[in-house]
Order: sequence, then structure tokens, then C-alpha cells
Amino acid sequence: MKQFKLPDLGEGLQEAEIVEWHVKAGDSVAVDQLLVSVETAKAIVDVPSPREGVISRCFGEAGDLLHVGEPLVEFEGESEDSGTVVGNLGQASGQSDLAADDFIVGAANSSREAWAVRAAPGARKLAERMGVELQGMAGSGSGGLITDADVQRAAAAQPGSGEALRSVRRTMAKNMARAHAEVVPVTIVEDADLHRWPDGARDPMVRLARAIARACQAEPALNVAFDGPRLSVTRHQHIDLGVAVDTPDGLFVPVLRDVANRDAEDLRQGLARLRADVLSRSIPPRELMGATITLSNYGTLFGRYASPVIVPPQVAIIGAGVIRDQVVAWDGQPAVHPVLPVSLTVDHRAVTGGEAARFLKALVEDLQSAE
Repeated sequence: MKQFKLPDLGEGLQEAEIVEWHVKAGDSVAVDQLLVSVETAKAIVDVPSPREGVISRCFGEAGDLLHVGEPLVEFEGESEDSGTVVGNLGQASGQSDLAADDFIVGAANSSREAWAVRAAPGARKLAERMGVELQGMAGSGSGGLITDADVQRAAAAQPGSGEALRSVRRTMAKNMARAHAEVVPVTIVEDADLHRWPDGARDPMVRLARAIARACQAEPALNVAFDGPRLSVTRHQHIDLGVAVDTPDGLFVPVLRDVANRDAEDLRQGLARLRADVLSRSIPPRELMGATITLSNYGTLFGRYASPVIVPPQVAIIGAGVIRDQVVAWDGQPAVHPVLPVSLTVDHRAVTGGEAARFLKALVEDLQSAE
């Protein structure tokens, strides 16, 4: 029997969750026929067949998590190379019957009984980390081999284990933990008086994108990548703005490219396309990579000020709150003007207080201009 394993999905993605099978055991498939749809932290990816043949087995069910290199399907017939489907498959070929010696290995702190269980090395490590007992577990892999998905199901079934995070939310949790461990955040806030804007102009996204671009030009120290371990800074040649988008599946941050060299209508169309692609989960993974600075417009939901989380290697994130009518002093008299609260959080390892203040000043001044 010949196994086809989950290929490298690109963009550093090493795991995917099964969304829907399009074939079942006994089906005959052709080359490039759709086998399964999987969900990564970036998007939903369709995986086609690398060969024609008859499916003898599908590994996993909807909701199961698979890692690159783990088997997806098994074909009837003799073994032969299947090649690559998406990116680099890595260990693309392999027999369904793996030698027991590959999995029964010794460990100083483990009993012989525990290591007599047939489990993939990655599944053993995962089980140890999650406190899952392998003995007595029925594996879903070839010949009863225990896989990562088996361990995760067992962990989720343990009393008090709660509901496991999936796909986007799991990746968000990892990124937030990393950011909390690395970044030294400092937040500064100010209000932008928008009374010079044309009447009825209450969608700030295009103006915010332009203002962020001009603030980066005025204070380039915030449009950089900071390498903490090496204590080095790389200045970006373009301003690629990450735009946080809230969805029922979790937070996505698509990237609006080269905002400094695009006019208002081009920015508006680009934002609309990114939002639509995120909500339909059709956005390519590359469109979620490479932001040099980020905007969180939580004002579309609720709230004035915030200290949004910076994800390295970025060093700054801008938060925009709810635009509201507010009494302000104008020409020595009280007046009611629309006001946009703005928050700026910077990584104080790479950005000084003076650089942050100059950036925010340039940002607010641009927002307060008529056009």
C-alpha cells in the first residue's frame, strides 16, 4: 500500500485541521482530483491527489489536526513515488507498515510497558506535554499507530480539559504568548479633532492608512523590524500596513501593501478586497504575511483607548477608537466636534519615547487636516 502524506503547505505552516473529505475508502480518483479541504492558521486549502488510483483508507475525520508528513490517504497497489502536491512534501513516500523499531525506543524515565505502545515520536512528545496516558489507547494510524490527532482527542476528553483551541485561535494564542514574553510595550494616547473633515465622513480607515504612512515618513524608527536576540534593527523600504479584522473564527491581519504610494480610492478598494477575502476565508497566506506596522480599528466595535499587542518583529501598533461628538475648546469657546481617540503602543526595546511622541504627533496632525 502507498500512503500520501500531508504536504508542506508553504509559508511556514506545519499543521492543518481537516475541514471536509471529498473522497472515501473505495473511491477511484484521478490525478489532481480534490481529496480533502484543510484549514490552516491562514486559510482553507484544497489538497489534490498526486496520482490516480483507488483509495483504501482516509486518515482522520473532520476536526482532526494533522502535521506535515503525517498520512492523509492510502492507495491500493504497490508502492511508488507520488511526488509533491503543494510546496515541498518532505518525506512524501512511505509504506503503510512501519517498523516497530521506529517507534519503540528507550527512555531513561519511561517504563518498558509504556514504550511498548506503538506511537509516532511526535505523538509521544505531545502526550508527555499534555499529560495523556498512551497505554490502552487505540491508534487511528496504520496498524494501530497512535498519532498526534489521537493524543489531542484524548486530551480534549479528559475531565476539566476544556475545549481545545482550533486553527486561527490556536495560532493567535501562540503569537500572543510570544509577544508577551518578548515585547516591552509602552502606550501613548491622543485625540484627533475631525471637525475639518467633510460632513458625513465617518469612515476613518483610508485616512488612518494615509496618516500612518505620513507618520512613518516623519519618524521612520517605527517602520522597522527588530531582532531581539541579535539586538538589530532593519529599516523597511515600504510601509505595509497590517489591518486587524475581527471574524467569528478569530483575528486575521491581512496586509495592505505600500500604503504611502497609493491614492485614496486605491486604498479603499484594497481594504474592501482584503476584508471580503478574509470573511470568505479565501485570502492567500502570503496576504497575511509581511506587515511592517499594524492598525487595530476596534472603534468599529466599542472603546476609546487601548494598548494593542505588538507581534514581533514589528515595533508599533496603532489603535483607533470610536469616533464620538465631544465638547472641545475652540477659539476660546466650547464647541462640539467629532473626535477620534488614537492609541500608539511601541516596543520600548527599539523605540524611544521621543520617537513615539513624534510619530503620534505627525499621525494626529494629518488626521486633523481637511484632506
